[in-house]
Amino acid sequence: MSSPRVVLYGRVGCHLCVEARAVVADVCARTGTEWTEVDVDDAPPAGGRDLLEEYGELVPVVEVDGVRHAWWHVDGEALRRALVGR
Repeated sequence: MSSPRVVLYGRVGCHLCVEARAVVADVCARTGTEWTEVDVDDAPPAGGRDLLEEYGELVPVVEVDGVRHAWWHVDGEALRRALVGR
């Protein structure tokens, strides 16, 4: 099983995270792309990354294929282009 191409890093109670989740879910559904969400407040450090330290002030953060794509605001069209290449 492969890892999802899109990861949304956020936290509970974050209104921007709610908005980002809606955009990511919509774009990924339309492009057939797997995605997952990680709560930075609950994620244990892994692979040398402390997600709370790395993303705590930036959430929501979206990574595409392991590369930071957006933070605070997720532009649906930009995310779609990143996923389909056009």
